[in-house]
This record gives sequence, structure tokens and C-alpha cells, in this order.
Amino acid sequence: MSTTTGSGGGATRAVVVDDSRFMRTLIRGLLEDGGIEVVGEAGDGSDALDTVIEHDPDVVTMDIEMPSMNGIDAVEEIMAERPTPVLMLSAHAEEDADVTFEALDRGAVDFVTKPGGEVTSSMPRVKRELVEKVESAARADLSATARLSPSIDDKAGSGAATVSADAAAGSATAGRSGSAGRSTGSESRSGGGAASASSTGSAAGTTATYPEVSTLVVGASTGGPNVVERVLAGLPREANLRVLVVQHMPEGFTERFATRLDGRSAYDVREAESGERIGPGEARVAPGDHHLVTTSDRNKRLRLELTETEPVHGVRPAIDITMASAVESIDGPLCAVLLTGMGRDGVDGVQRVAGVGGRTIAQDEETSAIFGMPRRAIESGHIHTVAPAEEIAEHALEYFAEE
Repeated sequence: MSTTTGSGGGATRAVVVDDSRFMRTLIRGLLEDGGIEVVGEAGDGSDALDTVIEHDPDVVTMDIEMPSMNGIDAVEEIMAERPTPVLMLSAHAEEDADVTFEALDRGAVDFVTKPGGEVTSSMPRVKRELVEKVESAARADLSATARLSPSIDDKAGSGAATVSADAAAGSATAGRSGSAGRSTGSESRSGGGAASASSTGSAAGTTATYPEVSTLVVGASTGGPNVVERVLAGLPREANLRVLVVQHMPEGFTERFATRLDGRSAYDVREAESGERIGPGEARVAPGDHHLVTTSDRNKRLRLELTETEPVHGVRPAIDITMASAVESIDGPLCAVLLTGMGRDGVDGVQRVAGVGGRTIAQDEETSAIFGMPRRAIESGHIHTVAPAEEIAEHALEYFAEE
């Protein structure tokens, strides 16, 4: 049995919160078998804060429905009194999905599907996913997640989107090579620091001009949902984008995520369906447990397919799969954005996009809950712009306005 490393250098230390003794025992067993030290348990949300204060864990696993105090309120209490990364354990039920996203709004870092009570052939996969999610959550930067609390509550298209559109019309040439939209690795700073972030020129009173159609691919993992919301809320409909979102998320939650994004974006956002074609003003979210690929680009309509081929980097959907297919099939301006997350999914994808002259953007360390995927992409030398979450849409729009 391997031992996972916590913030103090020893094993990752966890507190398990669930009103079911059986479920607490099951989760404890799965975590300890994966090398995680369970230092405490709580049977109710009202006891969770006291247990966290007593044991000072690296991470908390939190059930949603509990008597006395539910998991949502417990998360809010923990974040107010003793900020600690919280991983929500959620069922597939539609109502649970909505509550889970609310937990992310309150400060939870991520969520994972709650293990079933029966021992089945899928238990090794369940254990692996749970342990990986706990490890990832334990490394989250809570100052970054707190900074990105949701700010868009209804269908966008004005507000942030208008500001970004105006800014995009400015002269933002830092980090660009001679040909429009084509940059080289020399424009990035490799290593753990930030690459160059384009300076936005003043464009008060001006209106950006965009191509008839462009494509934006956004990839994210741990800590990503609220950042993805912020990016899409900053995209004006007149930018004529086709947007593909790959967020590492279990099956059963991506449809609700798409609905949530639709209410916060000027775009028509839905969960992707195999065989459909999308045009300017439409955004699609890769369904959980399916890879999203583009297969053709005709008459401004992009054809999408879903596959169940093997996971890549242990995940499905994989960001690399979508970005690689986009490079092969998409005509016109292409921008790839890599957001917060653990691992290296998306690193090969941004390299491919940069290789064909597209623009690549990575989220900066300060606003990333997990500066894993963005860091590796920056170190590869294929990121043109590194920006805080609230400026990513603006930088993408600058590129498209150039084209």
C-alpha cells in the first residue's frame, strides 16, 4: 500500500463526514487502503466543524444529506471558521447534482460520486477515483477558490461580456509574433512562474470585429466549474464562437453543469450529443465518461462525436482528445484554454494547438485551485498567455478580434 503525502510531508490526513456509520466505515477503508490517514469522523454536519478543529486535517469528505445540519451548511461553516479543502460525496440523483454545485459555490473544492454500499467488480475503480480526488482536493489553494465566487446569476451578454468585448478591440500585442494569432514558444516563460500576460490596450467606446466563426476549447479539472462559468460569462454572442468545454466530471452531472452554464452565458450551452453539428453562438459540454471529438467543419457547422475509447491520463472525457481532434478538423481561428486541475491532461493538446498557429492560454497560479495542468503546460513552452481567471475570456477575445 502506497502512502500519499499531505501538506505537512506525511500521509494525507482526512476527516470523513457522513450520517451513515456503514458509509463512514466504507469510505475510511477505501481511503486507508489507498494510503490516506483518516484522523477523524463526524456523523453530522453540526459535528463536522468541531472535528475539523480538533484534528486539523488536510481534507474533508462531506456527505450532502444529513440530519441537523446538511453538508452545504457545514461547508460554509468550515470555510468561515477553519478553512479546509472539502470534497463533496454526491449521488447521481438530479437533485443531488444541483446541491453539489451549490456546495462548490459555498467553498467546496470538488466532488466525487458516492460509493455504493455493495462490493462489486467496480470497487477498485471507485477506490482509485476517491483516493485521487481526495489527494487532489488536499492540495487545493483555498485562497484561489474563495476569490472566484460566482458573480453571474442570470443569462449573460452584457456585464462582463461587454467589458471584454470592448477591451478586445484594443491594441493587445504583447506575446504575439509577426503573423496574426501565431506565437512561438519564446513568448512563454517556462518553469513554475507565470508566462507573459498580454497587456490590454484602452479601447473605450470602440467595438471589436470578429471573424464569422471561431472556435474556443476550454479544459478544466479540480476547481474548474466556477472558472469555466466565469470564462463563458465573459464571451459576447457577437464573437461568433463555437465553444467546447471539457470539465473532468462524473457521468450524471455534466448535463446539470451545462444547464448551469447556459443560465450564465450569452451562448446556447448544452451537453454534447453524438452526431450533432454546432455553429456560432453555441457551446457544448463533454458528457461524463465520454470523450468529445470534432470530426468535420463545414459551412460554419462543427460536427461532434462522442466515444467511449479508453481513458487518457486516467480520465474520460479527456481534454487532450478534444483538443487533438480540433486541430485535425477545425478551420479558422482556434484558441485552447487550460484551467485549474491536477495532472497533465491538456498539455499535449495545447502543444498541438500552438503547433498549427492557434492561441493557447493557461490560468495563472494565483487563481488556480490546483496549479498542476497549467503549470505543466507552461513548462512545455507552448503557452502564449498566462492570465488570472477573470481575464481569460478577455485574452481569448483579443486573439479572435485580431483574426
